[in-house]
Amino acid sequence: MFLKSLTISNDKKVIRKIEFRKGINLIVDESQDQITGNNVGKTTVLMLIDFCLGASPKNIYVDPESKKQEYKSVKDFLIENEVLITLILTNSLDDETAKEIIIERNFLSRNKIIRKINGHQYIDDEFEPELLKLIFPDHYAEKPTFRQIISHNIRYKDQSINNTLKTLDGYTSDAEYETLYLFLFGCEFNKGNTKQEILSKLKQENTYKNRLEKQQTKTAYETTLSLINNKIEELNKQKANFNLNENFEADLDKLNNLKYKINKTSSEISKLNIRRNLIIEAEQELNSTKSDIDLKQLQLIYQQATSQIGNIQKTFNDLFNYHNQMVIEKVKFIKKELPSLDSVIQNKNNILNNLLSDESSLSASIAKSDLFEVLENLIIELNENYRKKGEYENIISQLVEVENNIKDYNKKLDEIDNELFSDEFEFIVKNQLDKFNKHFASISNSLYGEEYAVKYDQITNRKNQRLYKFSAFNTNMSSGKKQGEISCFDIAYTLFADEENISCLHFLLNDKKELMHGNQLVKIAELVNRNNIQFVASILNDKLPEELNHENYFILKLSQNDKLFRIEN
Repeated sequence: MFLKSLTISNDKKVIRKIEFRKGINLIVDESQDQITGNNVGKTTVLMLIDFCLGASPKNIYVDPESKKQEYKSVKDFLIENEVLITLILTNSLDDETAKEIIIERNFLSRNKIIRKINGHQYIDDEFEPELLKLIFPDHYAEKPTFRQIISHNIRYKDQSINNTLKTLDGYTSDAEYETLYLFLFGCEFNKGNTKQEILSKLKQENTYKNRLEKQQTKTAYETTLSLINNKIEELNKQKANFNLNENFEADLDKLNNLKYKINKTSSEISKLNIRRNLIIEAEQELNSTKSDIDLKQLQLIYQQATSQIGNIQKTFNDLFNYHNQMVIEKVKFIKKELPSLDSVIQNKNNILNNLLSDESSLSASIAKSDLFEVLENLIIELNENYRKKGEYENIISQLVEVENNIKDYNKKLDEIDNELFSDEFEFIVKNQLDKFNKHFASISNSLYGEEYAVKYDQITNRKNQRLYKFSAFNTNMSSGKKQGEISCFDIAYTLFADEENISCLHFLLNDKKELMHGNQLVKIAELVNRNNIQFVASILNDKLPEELNHENYFILKLSQNDKLFRIEN
């Protein structure tokens, strides 16, 4: 897919229309006394393209260095003027009849929001999956996501400007990068999403285990329980030395047994509630990303649409069911044990209530005995030990369960890893990287006279999980030039993907290209111009090399007197 045009408009006029061409596409800042960061909007052009591809609207009007600070004039302008951003992608810039994808987004909310692809409105959860289906039709797995796949094509944030491969946010795990680059390099492995789900469940189980072992480890609880059992045995022997009538002895034993069951049941309920709360916390965290939708309003809109437009393929029930199914699928995995857990908790509460009732009646009966006062201290101590016995037995039981879960997840992970790290699959990874590195080394050699390459290492992280870790390096073992390495990688990947028939975007968005030496920028222009790649870059006019200071390479010229949104005008 290539960029065809980007239009900024409202219902009254077109504010800007930027038409893209093959090869180098320069967004130039012509301001006098130029410095990086003139705030004329050259980086914002890249952000608007990213916005149309699913990025947050806040990127446009929130200071990236201070997330709480907004550019109020820009935000107010976009909302009050109901500004619409339209991005057109095309399969070919040479063929007017080529397939196009028309994306429209605005900055309004609720029923005024526009989030369209080829004229169809989509809710937030549907938008990126639809782009994924259109641009990467052969990718069906949940991971890597659409935004992850295109992250190396769009470089205006510090993370992607300064890193060749680590283009996602700083919290992204090595497991996610593994899944991403196995996909990008054409190493077909359809269990990457399953692996990440297992790793997520392992994290949850380990968190639960750490909470249970907050005071002591499992072995410490087992040792303490053994001592408690010895103490109970000793106290029972002391109690047996009293000359008690048969009924009193039986009632006292029954009371002690009741207290033990009460304490054990209470502890079980407490630990079950911890597990339940963990699941609910995870569910709430997942649901916090869910967009709200007014179904009644959607039905009214649909009814109005069907009354005016014929041949609408999707029924209201289709939309309604799809919406519900999206929510269900997202939380189903994390909360599938919740119903059975609630049932167990309810059952335990009923048992506890019955035990408490029996204890109350039996305690009242025993208290009437003249010997009760004599045995009071002994019984108190015995009951306390039974309470601890029940509590510790339940903690140990919970720890055994969570350890078995961890063992089961690790076993499933090992099964996946045995396939992932087999000699056969590693051969595929090595072979695909060799193909890619031919392009990477060739392009970097033509730009810098040095050869760059991507390598992989099989690592074991601090959680003892095996991973493929990909990294770029200079084969001459020198420090290299990071900006050049990044551009070489992006161009090389496009050539590699075309050679391997892997779907990819044929445009590369780059900010702050004034940081690159002019000679290399000229060579990049030559490379992309002859290799059917769009290279969109923002740059200060006085940093342009003479060879590129030509109108044929400019798609937009901005200045302090003519900023992108023309708010001042």
